[in-house]
Amino acid sequence: MVQELGKIEKPEAENFKLKRKLFLVPLLYAGKDAPPEYLEKYKKFWEQVAQQIENLETKIGRVSRIYHESLSMGGEQGLEILEKLNPDSCHIARQKCQNKALLEAVEDREMAEESMDWERCLLIGFLTEKVAKKVSEFYMEAYKRRYEHIGKRIDETLKPDETAILFIREGHTVQFPKDIEVFSVSPPALDEIHRWLRSRHLVKEQEDLKEDETTA
Repeated sequence: MVQELGKIEKPEAENFKLKRKLFLVPLLYAGKDAPPEYLEKYKKFWEQVAQQIENLETKIGRVSRIYHESLSMGGEQGLEILEKLNPDSCHIARQKCQNKALLEAVEDREMAEESMDWERCLLIGFLTEKVAKKVSEFYMEAYKRRYEHIGKRIDETLKPDETAILFIREGHTVQFPKDIEVFSVSPPALDEIHRWLRSRHLVKEQEDLKEDETTA
């Protein structure tokens, strides 16, 4: 069951005692060549994520475990890897670890790398539909196994009355156990980023259309 952040009140929080809780954080990245207007929204997004997590902790309970997509190692080694992957989510994770939270390994490295390899193959494109279909099937199988493993790892490590954070990309297919209460962290800046991406996509389509018209 996914809870809405704004509707959680302190008396209601008592109902979550002894239950397993998970704060679900959408994972965003910013490349070196990202446009300034995106970087501005991106920075605001992570500031708001940190604030929402703090608000949730005061109502639901202190975070005791952290899970992060792409991490097959936990502890300090995991934090060192995470610093290179995403400094912004790492900053939040490190703060929680300083407050005695544990960074858990949530990925199977081989499964994750297989899924990413098939995804790269799909991005290249194919000459025949037969090959495209076969590669797509391999990708979906690897993708499914990967996210099933993430759900299993969370189920194995998150204890009763514990609260955790999961940083994971939007569109994931992780199925959480029914006894875990999931709280979706969705700051206003996320909507701003979605609108900006849609607008940018429309502008690109219009530019491509004009280019086609001039070359016709």
